[in-house]
Amino acid sequence: MEFLKKLTHYDIILASQSPRRSALLSGAGIPFRTMVRPIAEEFTEEMPPPEVVLQLSREKANCFGNELLLPEVVIITADTIVVHQGRIINKPRGAGDAFGMLSDLSGSSHEVYTGVCIRHQDREMAFYDHSWVSFRHLSEEEIRYYIAQYAPYDKAGAYGIQEWIGYVGITGISGSYHNVMGLPVHKVYSALRELLA
Repeated sequence: MEFLKKLTHYDIILASQSPRRSALLSGAGIPFRTMVRPIAEEFTEEMPPPEVVLQLSREKANCFGNELLLPEVVIITADTIVVHQGRIINKPRGAGDAFGMLSDLSGSSHEVYTGVCIRHQDREMAFYDHSWVSFRHLSEEEIRYYIAQYAPYDKAGAYGIQEWIGYVGITGISGSYHNVMGLPVHKVYSALRELLA
């Protein structure tokens, strides 16, 4: 397809260590390489979730000022959070933290927000996506098994929807499945078409 062929003329950088985001971009046929410059990922509790993910994705993009001086470079950054009963849940700090998070999510529904920032030279497109996810009640044994087998410490809400817990525990999704994985790739694709038109 002509647009995908056009993308090969750009140096698209995905600023993420997430193998899920890499897999999603690859699945959409978007050529890219990864480069990560970590940020503190700080935000205030009072900020609405959409503002949190947009701010964090923009802060990640701000780390690539020198690269954006090159006309062929396109930067894609993203940040995902889970919101349960109005409280933002980020990544767990260890097994105990992960157990607490999954125990809270068990038997209830929560929201997933992913913010994305795409920059090319002096142009920017920033947006977010939102999904609802419902879990059945998870036993303590199931939660401990998942944490021991999958070590979900790099995931918002301490779970990956594409892993075992997603197969056996999730009863419903409203919105984009790929957003819950960490990248609303349908929106990324559309934004690239607009930005690089």
